[in-house]
Amino acid sequence: MRIRSLLGAGVVAVSALLSAAPSWAASEFLVSTDWLEKNLDNPKVRIIEVSVVPGVYERGHIPGAVNLAWHSDLVDPVKRDIASQENLQSLLRKAGVSSDTTTILYGDNNNWFAAWGAWVFDVYGVQNVKLLDGGRVKWEAEKRTLSNRASTPPAGDVTLKAANQALRAYLPDVLAVAEQRSDAKLVDIRSPDEFNGKVFAPQGVQELAVRAGHVPGAVNVPWGEAVAADGTFKSANELKQIYAAVGIDGSKPIITYCRIGERSSHTWFALKKILGYEVRNYDGSWTEYGNAVGVPVVNVAGTVWGGK
Repeated sequence: MRIRSLLGAGVVAVSALLSAAPSWAASEFLVSTDWLEKNLDNPKVRIIEVSVVPGVYERGHIPGAVNLAWHSDLVDPVKRDIASQENLQSLLRKAGVSSDTTTILYGDNNNWFAAWGAWVFDVYGVQNVKLLDGGRVKWEAEKRTLSNRASTPPAGDVTLKAANQALRAYLPDVLAVAEQRSDAKLVDIRSPDEFNGKVFAPQGVQELAVRAGHVPGAVNVPWGEAVAADGTFKSANELKQIYAAVGIDGSKPIITYCRIGERSSHTWFALKKILGYEVRNYDGSWTEYGNAVGVPVVNVAGTVWGGK
């Protein structure tokens, strides 16, 4: 590690702690529960929870963590879009995020929505963002400290950049692959039953499409294949083998999709941040594509909306 200039001993210690690359990590963009517990009082670390189940944060969260609600803070619920640059910048400053802090994201549901946060932060050029490997489930399983006190860190000064569209795919991009006008690779990370058209969506979800199946040309690698039993990401070598088995080796641009873009953010993280591939997340996903008029669909099961 290099230190540019003569710094105070305390700052040097903080820099060393933040810059050290843990040998266990699949990526520099991940931190372990051990690392985070040792850095709970680190003034250069900010912790943000992004969970989808209501009340989870309030019942108990990692000490010092600020809560961002996926449904309202990280999306524009009226425009069906990601949060605006202005609104997200304001929220992150209130969360204490500055240009020189390391921001740790974690959440429930195997970090699906925390990974969405990591993707949105990446779109707006937020630096030094990492996921807590294993997320909330691993932290709780290890019986680490939880707090029910809301955190109010000093205001930060982070400045967001204009949205980087190279990290995001839209319906025309996906349709170009379906119609073989693009050489990008589509990775559908939903369950096999969703992919094959047996079901329209997982049981109990609200966001639905009127057609079942998948985008022509897509390969199916369910998001769960990227994680170990404890919810942590598998090693880079294991991930390479998993995706290479279906022709995804990083030689072509990749687009990930699911139903609303949250599970595909998790796979985006694996492919982009761990393997370093060129990847875009299609956050419109199946709720947009499956409701679009006239687009081609592969429906192996032949399930029809309203059919018996």
